[in-house]
Amino acid sequence: MLSNTAVPKYYGAFRDAVLRGLIPINHEVSLQMKRIDQRIQNPEYYYDPRPIEAWIKFCEREMTLTDGSPVTVTDCFKLWAEQLLCWFYYDDVKSYVPPPNGSRVGGHYVYKKILRRLIKKQYLIVARSNAKTEYESWLQAYGLIVDGHTTHQITCAPTVKQSDEVLGPIRTAIQRAPGPLLKFLTEGSLQNTTGNAALRKKLASTKKGIEMFMTNSLLESLPMSIEKLQGYRSKYNSMDEWLSCPIRDNPMDALAQGAAKNDDWWILAVSSEGTVRNGIGDSIKIELSQILRGEYKADDVDIWWYKLDSIDEVGKPEMWIKANPNLGITVSYDTLQKDVERAENVPSAKNDILAKRFGIPTEGYTYFFTYAEIQRHRPRDFWNMPCALGADLSQGDDFCAFTCVFPLGNGSFGVKSRNYVTELSYRKLHEALRLKYDQFIDEGSLRVMDGAVLDTMAVYDDLDEWLIQNEYDVRAFGFDPYNSKEFVERWATENGPFGVTKVIQGAKTESVPLGELKKLASERMLIFDQRIMEFTMGNCIAIEDTNGNRKLYKKRREEKIDCVAAMMDGYIAYKINVEAFE
Repeated sequence: MLSNTAVPKYYGAFRDAVLRGLIPINHEVSLQMKRIDQRIQNPEYYYDPRPIEAWIKFCEREMTLTDGSPVTVTDCFKLWAEQLLCWFYYDDVKSYVPPPNGSRVGGHYVYKKILRRLIKKQYLIVARSNAKTEYESWLQAYGLIVDGHTTHQITCAPTVKQSDEVLGPIRTAIQRAPGPLLKFLTEGSLQNTTGNAALRKKLASTKKGIEMFMTNSLLESLPMSIEKLQGYRSKYNSMDEWLSCPIRDNPMDALAQGAAKNDDWWILAVSSEGTVRNGIGDSIKIELSQILRGEYKADDVDIWWYKLDSIDEVGKPEMWIKANPNLGITVSYDTLQKDVERAENVPSAKNDILAKRFGIPTEGYTYFFTYAEIQRHRPRDFWNMPCALGADLSQGDDFCAFTCVFPLGNGSFGVKSRNYVTELSYRKLHEALRLKYDQFIDEGSLRVMDGAVLDTMAVYDDLDEWLIQNEYDVRAFGFDPYNSKEFVERWATENGPFGVTKVIQGAKTESVPLGELKKLASERMLIFDQRIMEFTMGNCIAIEDTNGNRKLYKKRREEKIDCVAAMMDGYIAYKINVEAFE
């Protein structure tokens, strides 16, 4: 059945539909199709149709949906599973042949050709409600029940409760036993521990997870934590919602290290697009983009990345299938239409809907400022104009922020920011965030200072030079008192104490100016043209108590250079010293 020239059955049907214009696809899926076409033409890779047909029969006969309904495997599931299960290659293995008759002399090495599965990692980035969890469950169940070897399997997600969702359809199938295989495996009782082994259950859901007692195999759920995932020897693994949580390390690496101890292992990484930007998820996506573009070869990685090509396509229902391959089957047009209408009328929900429903990545956390409010304006320089300077040195050991607020006379305010980070902190950034920082460095809004700890006086000298170079007329200075004593004392000595304003952090001080800044941003009256302001406003989170009082959420994260806090300090200093600007 092996062939190094055959076109895969379900991929061939999908490709024909795309070429006839029946199924619109995005740029990333077209690149993946190009990779598969190259795989078909490569004589080193062989296609075997038997595994996919066996998997489809297993799912439709033995498995159920989470609610117990019968299974019908969708076309896109067949497409994905075919690529994961049906590609093989021959590996030359050097093995030792011992001498005959137990002699110690005469042994030799021979080379053998071993058939191995090609795909080790499959990435699926697809919108919510496309039954991603069901796909994970059926593949994990297939590996647990059909594989005759003793295997350990792991499914992980940001929380154990979330990863346990993958086990839900399997538990339902065990309880209902719709097919002959599961009827046989679930006959008997778990309490029969001393009697006839044939009268014991062979497959059951236990405290450990799902156990297959005939092969002593286990499928368990774990949290997406490097500490929890390292050191296992798991053969089949799935990773859910890895783009939707602010994880610091790559869980794929931890799973792959343990899985590589087995033959024919695989890892299935499934997620919808998230609103957590510039984290490890974006670093993984950079790598996937390089693979799709052919910048480096990774034939053992399969990538299905569904999304709209542009935000303009949100208003075109005929294009929604680009991000929702199961549209009309597991998710309806009506559901997406309601979300589109909600995004238009509820700005706070827009970013989540764009990411989760249409695969369009949005910039950072936007719980306070919406996507439209953080878009940059055309370039402005504000040369020789009066301003209020805000300083946030509360994290001055490795970075600090300064923002100038320029009253423009028509009720709007210009904004310019200058920020500092240590060389050590910059070197420790992962790839996606370092690329973002490089943009800030290029535009001049970020300076990397030598050493592991910021020298406050060196920062002062550089800031003073920047203010003089741009001829900004600083008439008020607002500062967060934490960790700012030396800087403020020198400022007062060289520039005088007039206009120097202490801004104590907390809801009592921050609530009103935050509300005013929000109104200014919504009316596009905060005039900024720097990428770093767009980035930090997108990462701005405000905590609101039961009385409606708000304060900035000062979560310590290396990616948060807090220009917004400095802008708020400068705005408060302006409001207190408004007569200096008349």
